[in-house]
Amino acid sequence: MKLVLASRNRHKMLELRSFLQDLPVEVVSVDDVAPGLTLVEDGSTFVENALKKARTVFAHTKIPSLADDSGLEVFFLNARPGVISARYAGDGAGDEANNKKLLREMRGVAARRRHAQFCAVLALVGPGYEEIAVGTCPGTLTESSRGTNGFGYDPIFQPEGFSRTYAELSQDEKNRISHRARAFAALRDILKRRLT
Repeated sequence: MKLVLASRNRHKMLELRSFLQDLPVEVVSVDDVAPGLTLVEDGSTFVENALKKARTVFAHTKIPSLADDSGLEVFFLNARPGVISARYAGDGAGDEANNKKLLREMRGVAARRRHAQFCAVLALVGPGYEEIAVGTCPGTLTESSRGTNGFGYDPIFQPEGFSRTYAELSQDEKNRISHRARAFAALRDILKRRLT
C-alpha cells in the first residue's frame, strides 16, 4: 500500500516511516507526488484541519493520504492555544515566544487549575473511506520553562505521572507516552484493518 503524508515536515516523514516499518506500507511525501500543492489549515478543530489536508492530497493524487494536526489545550483557557498552538504569539513567532505568552497568561493560576493536554489527530483518506486516529497526553503546565529536549511547548508541559517536563524526558520516554505515539498506535490498528 502506498501512503502519501500530507506534510512537508521531514521529521514527521521519518517518524511515520519508522513507526510503520514492519507493515507493507510505502510512505511518500506530498512533494514526491504533488509538488507545490497548497495545504491549508483554517479549521476550528484538529480533526477539521487534518481531514482538510488529507482530502486535498487524496483529491489530487488518488493515493491514500495521511495528515495530522496537533497542539496543546489548556483547560483554564478554554482549550487554547489549541489549533493555533504553532502561532499562538502571532504569525512567525517561535517556540520561545509562544511559551512566554502562555506562561504570562497562566501567571498566578493555582497548580490545581493548570491542567492541560497535548492532542494529536491523524486523518487517513482513501477511496471510499475516511478514518480518524486521536491520541492525547494529559498533564499540567509548569510555572517556568525546564529542559532542553524536544520543541514547542515541551519545556512547560509536565505529563501526568511524571515530575519532569516533556523537554526533560529522553526521546524514548517521550515516545512511549506522547499524544503522537498514542495516535500512531491507533493508526496502526486502522492500517492493519485496511490491509487485510
